[in-house]
Amino acid sequence: MKFPDALFVTRAPAASFLIRLMTGGIFFIEGLLKFLEAADLGAGRFAKIGLPMPEFFGPFVGGVEIVGGLLILAGLGVRLAAVPLLGVMAVAFVSVKIPILLGQGFAGFTLRPLPHYGFLSMMHEARNDLCMIAGLTYLLIVGAGPWSVDARIAPGRGLSN
Repeated sequence: MKFPDALFVTRAPAASFLIRLMTGGIFFIEGLLKFLEAADLGAGRFAKIGLPMPEFFGPFVGGVEIVGGLLILAGLGVRLAAVPLLGVMAVAFVSVKIPILLGQGFAGFTLRPLPHYGFLSMMHEARNDLCMIAGLTYLLIVGAGPWSVDARIAPGRGLSN
């Protein structure tokens, strides 16, 4: 099977739809919030964290999350959509969770005030991030599942089947 065709083939169980619903839905909502609550969750938050060019990256990340979330919800190009979303999660982890682990700023990223720092505090703050990373990794490995656009357009299946 050729590389592009393999992106759409899935042997994932139908229950994968639940992972898509959770993962895609959360990314879609979080992306919207980066526009609707830009001062607290978008560019303003990115500036507080210490990310460069927050006025660019706030809307950019919001757009990636909206588009990626919708693609995952529809089950269209799920493996491709998971890759940039994993990148978003990696940056979130390094820019926010690593300073909490260390109890100090890290690589130019600021530490936000919390009652405690260290491993347990970082794990508490990272619980949603870790679940999103696990959901995206699952979808990247197994694909969208049978209740998806990917399954309908997979090679050998055809849209009319």
